[in-house]
Amino acid sequence: MYIDYFRLEWEKVSKRSYLQRIPSIRKTDGMRFKAPVTFFVGENGSGKSTLLEAIAVAYGFNPEGGSYNYRFSTFDDHSNLHNAVVLGRGRAGTPHGFFLRAESFYTMASKTLEYEFGEGGSGPMYGKKTLHEQSHGESFLNFILTFSKGLFIMDEPEAALSPHRQLALFSKIVQMAREGSQYIIVTHSPILLAIPGAEIYAFDKTGIHQQTYEETDSYRCYELFLNHRETIISQLTSQAL
Repeated sequence: MYIDYFRLEWEKVSKRSYLQRIPSIRKTDGMRFKAPVTFFVGENGSGKSTLLEAIAVAYGFNPEGGSYNYRFSTFDDHSNLHNAVVLGRGRAGTPHGFFLRAESFYTMASKTLEYEFGEGGSGPMYGKKTLHEQSHGESFLNFILTFSKGLFIMDEPEAALSPHRQLALFSKIVQMAREGSQYIIVTHSPILLAIPGAEIYAFDKTGIHQQTYEETDSYRCYELFLNHRETIISQLTSQAL
């Protein structure tokens, strides 16, 4: 692992901070990463993205995304939880890597062109087009497909991708994990969560705990809907009347 574990030193977080009121995070002191692919799952607002961001920033990534040399900010709203994060680094040196956030990818893509090719530069081709000549999903996936071995921290990558392109990302993650990459991913995607050998950690009011694929809300919700579609649609439409 590039990151073997993280530990939270809560004495470094103000007693009045909202971070103290996020049950899942507040009830944990740390976690050890034992698999090349780790998923954080849970309901919206459960704290998983807050913790993911803190780990990324503590490692040296830009809060809004990018590699280690990216330093830009469009709106400074990240928490100070990274100040309380202590990381156990398993490999010496700084690997290739990226912190990817689907919602800020457009800005990050612009900065990629600026940093690597100067302001106004057209940049390299990703799938026969530059990043800004493609749709959000196309550019997001084609950018990821250029990655080489390293550490990758991703916040809801499926938000930019169709189901078919989620399958392509699934394949890329499996390939790179076998070659020595490490992934820590926040997701709601039942497709990505099915990656063999991945560890899944659920965030809820009781804290952070491991789950099997079939125990995740993402799997159970989609499984229920696909197997009982007509019944669920009938219930939902009757409630809306």
